[in-house]
Amino acid sequence: MSKELTITEFYKTINEEIQMARDTETFGWEDQDFFTAVILDYLEEVGEVEDPIICPFRGYGLQLNAYSISEDYENVEIYVSIYKPDDSIQSVSRTDIDAAIKRAIQLYRKATNDLFESFEKDSDTYEFAISLHNHCDDIKKVKIIALTNGLVKSIDLKNLDLSGVEISFSVWDMDRLYRCFISGKMRETIEIDFLKEYNISIPCIENKTSDKYSVYLAIISGELLASIYETHGPRLLERNVRSFLQVKGAVNKGIRDTLRDEPDMFLAYNNGISVTAEEVEISRDENGKPSICRIRDMQIVNGGQTTASIYNAWKDKKINADLSKVFVQMKLSVIDNIEDMNTIVPKISAFANTQNKIQMADFSANDPYHRKIEELSRITWAPSISGSKPMNWFYERARGQYADMLSKETTTLRRKEFKNTHPLFTKTDLAKYENSWDQLPYQVSEGAQKNFKKFTLKLKDRGNFIPDISYYQRLIAKAILFRRTEKLVQLQQYGGYRANIVTYTIAYLSYVTGQRIDLERIWKEQATTPALDENIISISRFVHDIITNPPGGANVSEWCKKTKCWETVRDYKYCITDDLEQQLINMANPKQVVSNSDQASRSSLNEASEEERLLITRAREIPAKTWYALSRWAKETDNFQGWQRSIVFSVGQLIARGKTPSFKQANQALIVYDEAINKGFKL
Repeated sequence: MSKELTITEFYKTINEEIQMARDTETFGWEDQDFFTAVILDYLEEVGEVEDPIICPFRGYGLQLNAYSISEDYENVEIYVSIYKPDDSIQSVSRTDIDAAIKRAIQLYRKATNDLFESFEKDSDTYEFAISLHNHCDDIKKVKIIALTNGLVKSIDLKNLDLSGVEISFSVWDMDRLYRCFISGKMRETIEIDFLKEYNISIPCIENKTSDKYSVYLAIISGELLASIYETHGPRLLERNVRSFLQVKGAVNKGIRDTLRDEPDMFLAYNNGISVTAEEVEISRDENGKPSICRIRDMQIVNGGQTTASIYNAWKDKKINADLSKVFVQMKLSVIDNIEDMNTIVPKISAFANTQNKIQMADFSANDPYHRKIEELSRITWAPSISGSKPMNWFYERARGQYADMLSKETTTLRRKEFKNTHPLFTKTDLAKYENSWDQLPYQVSEGAQKNFKKFTLKLKDRGNFIPDISYYQRLIAKAILFRRTEKLVQLQQYGGYRANIVTYTIAYLSYVTGQRIDLERIWKEQATTPALDENIISISRFVHDIITNPPGGANVSEWCKKTKCWETVRDYKYCITDDLEQQLINMANPKQVVSNSDQASRSSLNEASEEERLLITRAREIPAKTWYALSRWAKETDNFQGWQRSIVFSVGQLIARGKTPSFKQANQALIVYDEAINKGFKL
């Protein structure tokens, strides 16, 4: 979509997306709720919200459209929408904004008291209300965000204090979202005025050796860095390839220990942070020495873990870190030409983040994997079913591509026909389909953006994997399976947590069938079978019971993000129906290849260590037919890389011939074997 898009055209695009959401979803929502879902999807990309839960509720003097609660319950965000369906952008009055905010404030008051008693226990609204009720003493900040498809004049919304809780306000109207979108960053630019906000400037060393960028070296206090992170949060790390990772691991424990035990040594022990910016304002003292006064578009591209660790240590009363003694070195690179940002900044990030060698392109929709999926989606047509028009699934690699195509259809009938013929799926949809099938429902439950990023990391492990037509057809089959599961779960009227039930149901189905569901058949028929539907419904019932009854009365959404939740679901005893069993891919044993040679095999056992001998022995104890079946299963289900499948088959051949695999062969084969068992492989 062009950056020269006018606000009128942008508004039209938003309306298109609302209509598409209305066409494809069956939540029983109102237009206001579809609008909320579309806008929050934008705001997730902006970094303004993390893992929002759409939760429509309207009562007398109360309103809730969506919410987000931090894991420690200290921060609560409440979203209220003011939506007016119209073909052109309308003005929204201060009165309308104030009324929506008042309804949200009243909702918060009641939620911390007894509002939960008004809801069924297995609903999203109940979880919101009971969470605020049970953790009202933990809440430190509440942010109320008004969303509107209109235009709002500048409003000075002053913070409130309610029983020690800070209540702040924000408004996202069409103009603010539009300006954010056309900036090309799909995130609001962070601008920090150190003199105005913190009453300081940062002394620095200035260096200009290139016509493309300038570098400033400085030392900033831990208190300042923590304060900046408190204000802007993960938005500071939008260009940091590991910004989504939790603050865990030995490195971060080391940071924590230093902050707690030797804060004055932090500068010596830590590598500091690398920052990029679009613009910097420098002041000079009477001797001409420079200081940083203002930074525009500040992004921490290396040192995100350092920054988050300092902030967490600052907030954690158990650590009790004295940040007045903590100082951090900062390298600030200012890119002179905005057009160079997307070229230079990823390289700074990639080269600075050497410990994991993760490149910024890994999280970009521009990498070869996504470009190939896009290419295949444009040229691959699904088979025609019962005389109907064949479908061409449309992969939206970058936001706005689908709306651009749709805008070329000149009549309502043609637009409807286009939607029916070209079902849309996005990169976050793709990640949901793949990770659900790959039995990672706890990652899918973390939210669209986090799940996509983790899917990308998993994809990186496959090396330079480029999808082919077979992979693409299987992907579409998974999309059909996922969407059919959504509809079937919706029909059961469980009350809430549909997204979690769907991903866990598909993950369990994948596990219990050993991923032998005939995806090729789903692709050819563009539909699931009655036998498959029957099992989806049955599985969804016990999945619903398990995830909505977390141990110890824990938060359901947080429970769904834990591997323990998946292990509990996975261990449930359920037998698929005979009808479905007959439809699964047949893993008949291929012929064993047995050598007629009488030459004795060269045993590697005598040359191996005790640990290696045990591993080789374990591999030999698995029958050749099992290794053959595993090799075929891996190919049929598109699991593992080609070289891994080859090793598995080779180990089967060696054992069939009475020979002994090497330690490396046995080790790699058993890695595949154990992972396959975890995914449901059975002989």
